[in-house]
Amino acid sequence: MARNDDRRRALADAGLSVLADEGARGLTHRAVDRAAGVPLGTASNYFPSRTALIEGLVGRIGERLAPSAEFVREREGLPPSRDLFAQYLRDIARRLLGERQVAIALFELRLESTRRPEIAELLGRWRREGFAVDVAFNARPGLPGGADEIALFHYAMDGLMLDQLTDPLMPEGPIDDILDALVDRLLPR
Repeated sequence: MARNDDRRRALADAGLSVLADEGARGLTHRAVDRAAGVPLGTASNYFPSRTALIEGLVGRIGERLAPSAEFVREREGLPPSRDLFAQYLRDIARRLLGERQVAIALFELRLESTRRPEIAELLGRWRREGFAVDVAFNARPGLPGGADEIALFHYAMDGLMLDQLTDPLMPEGPIDDILDALVDRLLPR
């Protein structure tokens, strides 16, 4: 059967919605079919197993949360600085909060990975690969901070996003101010 990439993406997007709305236990091929408004059995044609479905969702999360080429292009060649680093952090937060369901689905998968080793392996590999890309991206133009600092920012961003997606500790605090404070405290001058 020929694969339709648009339909595959639509099914993955429906799966992300199901995951965000119902959690990992609600994620079934039938639930994805219903959410996508397609005939029953369609999702299993594109994702023949639950593992294949989750792999498809993880790939789609990466696509939907990737920085825009325009954002990156506008900053190419700028001198490396803490401010430029902060711009990238603010963009990450904007993308995560702008794709609320996708971010929630990612947290759901991370929680499910504590119960299912096959998801832990898949998600762990995906996260480590992404981390390596982040470290290389930071090093290439000479932005401040190395692997240790990038890891600290990942830890901080995960906590901040969980806070912002649920019940914020300080709902009136502008997120850019929080991110700027993180940069000030985690990157030495």
